[in-house]
Amino acid sequence: MLKIQRLLLIAPTQMARTPAFDRAQALARATGAMLHMVAFDHVNALAVAGLFDHDAMTQAREGYLQVHRHWLEQQARLQRCEGLRVTSEVVWSRFSLAHVLDYANDFHADLVIKDMQSVPAFDRVFHRPLDWLLLRDCPAPLHLVAGAENPKPLKILAAIDLSHLEDLTQGLNERILTLASTLAVACDASLHMLNVGNWSVFGDALASVPTSSLDDSLRDAVNDAQQEAFEALAEHYGIEASHRHVLSGIPHRVIGQFARRQAFDMVVLGTASRHGVDIFLGGTAENVLHHAPCSLTVVKP
Repeated sequence: MLKIQRLLLIAPTQMARTPAFDRAQALARATGAMLHMVAFDHVNALAVAGLFDHDAMTQAREGYLQVHRHWLEQQARLQRCEGLRVTSEVVWSRFSLAHVLDYANDFHADLVIKDMQSVPAFDRVFHRPLDWLLLRDCPAPLHLVAGAENPKPLKILAAIDLSHLEDLTQGLNERILTLASTLAVACDASLHMLNVGNWSVFGDALASVPTSSLDDSLRDAVNDAQQEAFEALAEHYGIEASHRHVLSGIPHRVIGQFARRQAFDMVVLGTASRHGVDIFLGGTAENVLHHAPCSLTVVKP
């Protein structure tokens, strides 16, 4: 069982209590982990003013940050009143990938929590949203909160991928299931396991291919091997038979539709890359994020 000791909440720049606050508080209470809340704040007008009057800008900046620090500390104080270990910090910095990654690395978080970013499809054509970049580069498991009807998750889905050999993804399926089962036990949530079958990787392919494109004997052998691996993992993590699901289709669509239909509070899935190119797992995580049916937790190899 994984020990979750340090939670990092990336608070929004705006002084507003969002669903990620409630989820972070619930997970801190359930796991007994300490929670640190950080907000990145930067006002261009104050930065520009500093070019002309550094002292005045410094005073104005500190006054502005003090208001934000006081607000965030109030949120922390409310949670400390419930017996939680919570700290807070406001950093004068742009809300960028580099700053978030540096902070997460320095903090050594076991789980990074953040509100899911809603980006219109047109904007995604011209730049990759911060959530996408964090999926790729955040060293710790990343929990993106899309609403929190149940702050403490009641139903968790572990979406594994058996199309790759385990040594290719460095035991990623086990990492997914370990984190999912740890959260399920801590939150007293039901844990389900899903594999989207009929996909596999062969030779030097960078992406999974449908097994229906293979000859009959090879397809049957692949499907049998995946089913055997699926049952072995389910047994190892104590997932009851009625909570084991094997479906067919395009992975990200199946995961999204199944999670929405079954009203899961959280989907735990993996992402990985090889030689700088997103393989099946990475593409699936990004595509699920497009139309997220619920909160997502993304695990790396």
